[in-house]
Amino acid sequence: MPVDPHPGFRPPFWLRDPHWQTVWPTLFRRTGRIPWRQERLELSDGDFLDLDWWTSGHRRLVILSHGLEGNSRRPYMAGMARAFRVRGWDVVSWNFRGCSRDPNRLCRSYHSGATEDLAAVVTHSLSAGVYDRAAVVGFSLGGNLTLKYACELGANPGRICAAAGVSVPCDLQAAAERMEGAECAFYMRRFLRDMGEKMRVKARQFPGRLNLSRLTGMTTFRQFDDAFTAPLHGFRDAQDYWDQCSCGPRLGQVRIPTILVNATDDPFLAPACFPHAIANASPWLHLSAPRRGGHVGFVPGMTLSREYWSESHVATFLSTVAEGRGLS
Repeated sequence: MPVDPHPGFRPPFWLRDPHWQTVWPTLFRRTGRIPWRQERLELSDGDFLDLDWWTSGHRRLVILSHGLEGNSRRPYMAGMARAFRVRGWDVVSWNFRGCSRDPNRLCRSYHSGATEDLAAVVTHSLSAGVYDRAAVVGFSLGGNLTLKYACELGANPGRICAAAGVSVPCDLQAAAERMEGAECAFYMRRFLRDMGEKMRVKARQFPGRLNLSRLTGMTTFRQFDDAFTAPLHGFRDAQDYWDQCSCGPRLGQVRIPTILVNATDDPFLAPACFPHAIANASPWLHLSAPRRGGHVGFVPGMTLSREYWSESHVATFLSTVAEGRGLS
């Protein structure tokens, strides 16, 4: 579909900086209390995933996937859940392995291409026959995971009617290299600190399996993925992991209505994360690329509890698809 470079997002004058757009929701957003119902999904490999449900008997379901070192109850997850609820959807918001209150059981973690876990959540969520249709939405790393999953569905998506990704590093290598710049040093330190702590927990679970000395002096995603992500999940090295798991090269394969929302000022994303040519050639992929918005930001104004622009944009798009109305 034609790329929309100006899809209507206009930040307030005092919140145009991409870094403020990125950190504002984490620091200041309040989404109110949500009556989540917790469920532990046991997986066939002996591990588990923790799910949060918010249901009211609707016939359509949205499945939300969080970002790197996030969890099912982050403000951006709650905000998107509310946007779908007011449009007549039930919601399940799931935690990647090791991202809920308990460490996962196996000597592995989560990663950008682990679509088997999203597939398990989808299969479980639809198994009772409650829902006529479902959609998948992901943020950042979870957006890459979600769009890769949508591509893998091909022409037989079952009850998955649509997909969306927000602030998605479609080219994992390009995004990782962008994050090595001085502009992103603050974010990189925090990510590596949190990811390193998870590896320390994993090392206590499995003595002798991880080389924690490699955390010393670590400053890049390439170093972390070489040391931990790749060997824990069967990849040769970071490059092999990135090549196999980036959704970008696969987006031409998507066969369900899909929207990708990436701000052009996103400090985490490189130009390769904006698949203009694929979107222009595809009848399925819609690319919204507003000039501003930061990373998982899109803060619309001064009201802290207001529905954010990305939430309205994505929830309206997917609701239009689910209701069988035409997309302009």
